[in-house]
Order: sequence, then C-alpha cells, then structure tokens
Amino acid sequence: MTALLPRLFGDMSDWFDTDLPVRFPHMIRVEEKLSTQEYQLRAEIPGLNPEKDLTLSVADKILTIRAERKEEDHAPHRTEFRYGVLQRTVRLPANAVDEKITARYHNGILEVVVPLTEAEPAGRTIPVATEG
Repeated sequence: MTALLPRLFGDMSDWFDTDLPVRFPHMIRVEEKLSTQEYQLRAEIPGLNPEKDLTLSVADKILTIRAERKEEDHAPHRTEFRYGVLQRTVRLPANAVDEKITARYHNGILEVVVPLTEAEPAGRTIPVATEG
C-alpha cells in the first residue's frame, strides 16, 4: 500500500516549498480597502502594456480584470515567467457607482477606485398610532 501512493499521486514533495501564487499562475493577487466613500482595489500585474494587454469590465456588481501576456520568443529556453491569460473577478459593494469607476496602471500595479453612494438604511421605521 505504501508503495502504491507515490504511483497514484506522484511526487508531491515540491507542493510545500513554494508560495501559492506560483502554483496558481492564473490568480491575480489583490489588495482591497473599503471606506464609506470608496472601494479601492490594487492588483499586482507586472510586465504588461495596459493599452493592449489589460481589460477591465463590470456587470451586475462584478468587476473582472483580464490580462494576457504573450510570449515573444519561441526558441527553446528556460523561463519562469507566466504567459497566457490571467483573470480575476471581484464582487463590488452593493452601493458601488459603476459609471464612475476609474483605473490606473503604474509600475506593474493596477489601481481601481470605485466610488460608493451613501448607504441607505436597511428597513424602515414604522410609526405607532395611539388611541384617543
């Protein structure tokens, strides 16, 4: 039984000696900040031309970041760079103002700012009538 496990699962010893983003290259790492006025998202996406390689879209309070890095040299060589499509979706707060979202890319960091409307109170107050 012990000899069968390596054949079933392969050598899994290298799973624990690297960070998760290396194991999941399709994942864009993000930082989020939320205040009463805005939602800020910073995404780490180095080495892109934002005019050609980066697309942001929003639908139904879901923000989607899509980036594509194409390999330019096809000769056999060693590379640890990640090529292909990277995508990340983030649910925006319910009071996000989609029409006023702004984005900026600088030094490999995408910064997205989403203005928020003032939160409306949940429910309502019901007046109580008195007899008499």
